[in-house]
Amino acid sequence: MEIEEVVLKHALANAVRYGGKADVKAVMAKIMAEVPALRTRAREVRQVVDQVVARVNSMPLEEQLKILRERWPEVLEERRPEQRRAGLEGLPELPKVRGGVVVRFAPNPDFVLHLGSARPAVLNYAYRLKYGGRFILRFEDTDPRTKRPLVTEEVDAYQAIREDLKWLGVKWDEEYIQSRRMEIYYEHARKLLEIGGAYVDLCKPEEWRRLRNAGRACPHREQPPEVNLELWDKMLGGSFGEGEAVVRIKTDLAHPDPSVRDWVAFRIIDTSKTPHPLVGDRYVVWPTYNFAVSVDDHLMGVTHVLRAQEHSVNTVKQSYVFKHLGWEQPVTIHFGRLRIEGATLSKSKLKALKIRYDDLTLPTLAGLRNRGILPEAIWDLILSVGIKPSDSTVALANLYAYNRKYVEPIADRYMYVADPVKLVFEVDRELAARVPFHPSYRERGERVYRLGPGRVEVYVQRRDVEAGKVVRLMELANVEVERVEGDVAYGRLHSLGLEEARRVGAPIVQWVSQPIEVRVVRPAAVGKKEVEVGLGESYLDTVEVGRYVQFMRYGYLKKVGGREFVYVHD
Repeated sequence: MEIEEVVLKHALANAVRYGGKADVKAVMAKIMAEVPALRTRAREVRQVVDQVVARVNSMPLEEQLKILRERWPEVLEERRPEQRRAGLEGLPELPKVRGGVVVRFAPNPDFVLHLGSARPAVLNYAYRLKYGGRFILRFEDTDPRTKRPLVTEEVDAYQAIREDLKWLGVKWDEEYIQSRRMEIYYEHARKLLEIGGAYVDLCKPEEWRRLRNAGRACPHREQPPEVNLELWDKMLGGSFGEGEAVVRIKTDLAHPDPSVRDWVAFRIIDTSKTPHPLVGDRYVVWPTYNFAVSVDDHLMGVTHVLRAQEHSVNTVKQSYVFKHLGWEQPVTIHFGRLRIEGATLSKSKLKALKIRYDDLTLPTLAGLRNRGILPEAIWDLILSVGIKPSDSTVALANLYAYNRKYVEPIADRYMYVADPVKLVFEVDRELAARVPFHPSYRERGERVYRLGPGRVEVYVQRRDVEAGKVVRLMELANVEVERVEGDVAYGRLHSLGLEEARRVGAPIVQWVSQPIEVRVVRPAAVGKKEVEVGLGESYLDTVEVGRYVQFMRYGYLKKVGGREFVYVHD
C-alpha cells in the first residue's frame, strides 16, 4: 500500500472516531505502529499526513464514513464491540429490526452523566449488542444560552461524558457534535422554506402566543417561499436581533397540544453575549432541539430511538419534519422516568449544589465511581428496570446489592475497630489466630497472629464489651469481660473453642493487635461526608490503592490512598 493510502485510511478512521476531525499526532502514531519501516522516513510521512488530514477534515462526516465503508470496511468492523453481556436476553424485542439497528445516545453536554442519564446510554447500547449495527454518540449542544455546554477549567462535559461512557463499557461507532453541523441544518432549513414546510415569523412573542392558543395562523404563515428565503438570509446576515424573527415548522394549528402548533425550528441567539464554548460567536441563528434531532436522525440512519417518556411530545413535533421532507421516521419507544430514593437526578438541582461533579456523595457516574460502585452494577440496575413505559422508583440499596455481588469475591477481609477499647486479659499459653484473607478463597493465604503467654492486649469495639458477658475474639479465643473502666476493659480467658462460644451465646467480634490508625470516609448525605478514625490491622498497609476490602462486621470499602478508605456500602 502506498504511503498516502495508509495515511488516508488512518486519517479517516481517526476523524470518524472523533466527530469528523482527525488529529495529526494520533494518525502519525497509528501509521508508525502499522508500518515500522516508515519510522526512518518520519519527516516525509509527516508532510503527507499534514496534507491528507487537512483534506479529510474538510469533508463532511458522512463522506468520511462513505469512503471508509467502501474502501476499508474492516476498520469500522474492528471498532465494533461484539461481546455479549448478561441480561440482554431479558430485553424485549424491538419492532422492525432489519439485520441490525442504528441507535444513538444524545446527551446535552451542559452537565456530566448521572444514573438517570446513563439509562438511555446503557439501553441503546444494549440493543446495539443484542442485534448488531451501529451505536452513535451525538452531543446535542445547540442552545448556548439556556442550556449552555459546560466547559470550564474544572470540567469539560464533552470529555467527561466520553470518560463516563468508557467507564460504563459503552463504546460508540461514530461521534457527532451538533454545534459543528450548523451548515447542514441551514441547508435543510432552506429546503423546508422552499417547499413551504416552514416560514419565517416576525410576530412578537406575545402576539404569537395569542394566535397559537386560539388555533389561528400567524400572518406570515402563508407568505411565498421567496419572501421566506429572503428573510432567512437576513436572519443569517444579522439583520434581526433576539426575538425579532424565528423559523417555524408548519404543523396542525388545531393540534390539542398548543406546544406542537407551528413550533420553532430556528431562533436568534446573541452569541456575542453568550458565546458557544466550541464555536464562539460564529453563529447567531441556532436550530432548536427538535429540528436538529430530526435532521440528524435521518442523515445518520437512526432506525430506533429509545428515550424517556418526557420526549413523547417531541416525537410528535419531529414527525412534521419527516413528513415535509418525505423521510421515514425512526421507530420510537418511550420509557418511564427513573427515580432513585434518597438521591436527586435533576441536573439543575445537582448543579445548584456547587460541589465538584465527581464528589462521592453525588449520584453522578463520576461520584459513584469515586465511591466504589462498579459499572457492572449500574448495568444490572438499568437492565432490571428495562424499557417499560411506566415510571420506576428504585432504592440506592438496590444498586448496592448489585454492586455487592461483584465486590464480594474480590474484597479480602480485614479486621477494623471503630470507637476502640483496649481489652486486657492474661493467658498461660501462646494463642494463635489464623485469619484467612477470604474464607471462600483459601488459596489467597492467611495471616497468623500469636499472642501470649502472659498479658494480652487487643482492641475491640466499645459496643462489643459489657461486664459479665463473654465475647469470642475471631479465630483466637473466648474472653469473659469482668469490668470496663473508661477506654480499658479487663477480662479473663474463658475458653478457646468455637463450640464453647456457641454454648454461652458469645458474639464473634473483630479485634486488632499492634494496630495502625485508619481513616474511613463515609458519605452521609448529598454534599456531606463524615470521617471516622479507627484502628485496623497492619496488613492494610499492603493493600493497593483502588482495591476493595471488607472490614468484618462493618462493610465494603475502597482504598483511596495512604491509610484512607472510602465506605462503599454494607
